[in-house]
Amino acid sequence: MRLPHNVRMDEPAQHSAQAPALPENTAAGRERWQVLVLPDRDSAEELATALVEDHGITQEPQILREALAGEDDAEDAQWLVVLDASASTIDAQALQDLARSYEGWLEHD
Repeated sequence: MRLPHNVRMDEPAQHSAQAPALPENTAAGRERWQVLVLPDRDSAEELATALVEDHGITQEPQILREALAGEDDAEDAQWLVVLDASASTIDAQALQDLARSYEGWLEHD
């Protein structure tokens, strides 16, 4: 998984007071973070809420905005829901299925 290096917090989301310090793309970083990619802010916020309320995530997910390379329009952005893997009991397939239900995906290697 390639962790985002160009994350922008232009519009802080309600779930994210501060962006987590994402590690470089290392084996330790890949084991530490689970990143779900969503098409818009509303979907990211709904998914983050569902993870906490319905799936027992113990640490609140971080919501980050990632601008797409070369795009000037604020609408052309992906939204990331970043989970601390150590606080997550939900498996990768369930995360993938949940992300797909919001027209997103789980980022993989």
